[in-house]
Amino acid sequence: MTDSLIRALVEAIHSTPTQAVLYFSGGASQVLGWLAAVPGASNTVLEVIVPYSRMSMIQLLGKVPVQFTSKETAEDMALVAYNRALKLSKPGSPVVGVGFTGSLATTRPKLGDHRFYLSTRTSNRLWASSVTLSKGLRNRDQEERVSSQVLLKAIAEACKELEQLIQGKICFKIFPFSNGTQTSNGDRKVILSGSFNPLHDGHLKLLEVAMSLCSGGYPCFELSAINADKPPLTVSQIKDRVKQFEKAGKTVIISNQPYFYKKAELFPGSAFVIGADTAARLINPKYYGGSYENMIETLVGCKRTGCTFLVGGRNMDGVFKVLEDFKIPDELKDMFISIPVDRFRMDISSTEIRKGLELK
Repeated sequence: MTDSLIRALVEAIHSTPTQAVLYFSGGASQVLGWLAAVPGASNTVLEVIVPYSRMSMIQLLGKVPVQFTSKETAEDMALVAYNRALKLSKPGSPVVGVGFTGSLATTRPKLGDHRFYLSTRTSNRLWASSVTLSKGLRNRDQEERVSSQVLLKAIAEACKELEQLIQGKICFKIFPFSNGTQTSNGDRKVILSGSFNPLHDGHLKLLEVAMSLCSGGYPCFELSAINADKPPLTVSQIKDRVKQFEKAGKTVIISNQPYFYKKAELFPGSAFVIGADTAARLINPKYYGGSYENMIETLVGCKRTGCTFLVGGRNMDGVFKVLEDFKIPDELKDMFISIPVDRFRMDISSTEIRKGLELK
């Protein structure tokens, strides 16, 4: 890579909200200089440790590694770095732990290969790689540059979680902006799904009411980067919408699943908060290849995950509809719970709010 390309890559890393802890030994020493030389490093780099000595590595990992230069050691370093990053990072910030261990050219000939191993760990992904260099082809400085470039690319890739999500490499990403903590009811979530363009008081009130109808759980919003009827959201669009939740202090999940039967697999046992219009689509065979049997089979599968649907009233084509206005198949009735109109009603839609904003 040229110096200009390295700088562009570092600028891209610093432009993300991801914060990193880096532990590397035996190579890739130029990475720190590259990261620090570009403005924004203090927002990205939380800590860097170079456990070069045997005792330093043992103390870092809390154990004696089977082999100091190995894939397993790099992964162990990344895990320790990730856990450290969680402690040092700003609340709600995505983090990455980076581990690197290498055996490169020295002042004396090596019997073994010139090689290095690196690993990155995020909340949704563990990645590892190994590289064996051609012996005698490069001097130490050149091997340092190669290993540093590979490590820099790995850090940049780990920072691009939203791109990975859109591409289907990971299933979801949680931004835990909520000020409160999860209740004692395990991992159960109360999830309000939507496009949130924009997030408005109706969304906030609906989830608040839904929480009052549930016996515990963790409240969160969910935005799908993939839409069944529209093009995928861009990274820029996702970031803009995530900022709304950060400002409101509310947790949001970004997923790549537009269908509720897939959301149910991702978040089993959850209560999904939906509008009457969404409920109508859920029980419409049109969305299951025109087959009533497929619709029943799919939703019974959702039911087996322990998921339920809390349904709020919605204005549909000028008529306010509630759950009771639809015929729910007997096999599914206990999976749908109506949110009383006297507890929540909002007739204005996100589309109308957007139009109002455009007119200002």
